[in-house]
Amino acid sequence: MKLYLNMPKSLYPYYKSELVKAKEYLEKGYMQQCWHHYERAHILGQRWPLQHSYVHWQMLKFGFRIKSTKEVFGQITRLVFGGVKSFVGTVPIGNTGGANVPPLKPMEIPEDLQTILDNTIKSEK
Repeated sequence: MKLYLNMPKSLYPYYKSELVKAKEYLEKGYMQQCWHHYERAHILGQRWPLQHSYVHWQMLKFGFRIKSTKEVFGQITRLVFGGVKSFVGTVPIGNTGGANVPPLKPMEIPEDLQTILDNTIKSEK
């Protein structure tokens, strides 16, 4: 069993960029665009406990901001279990992380993110 601890250094800028974009859209009140970038950050970070949990924390705060009980409760459970699943490498790859999708459902990864993951993870080996 492989334990996932640290996000590859070459992947981190892409993950961080998605979070920065989400924050910029949130500050402008563009909630749909903000959420889109949280989902993309989730896809990039879900294999690593710290980054995975951090995105769920941001999604939880977003749920409070938009006053969505479903999102708040969905994110609380994902915060409790998501990091553990990342640590042992059993995340549903491609899942976008929101309460609008089943938490254990693997999903297709957008082509640009798949390319980033393939290239950065390969370069770290």
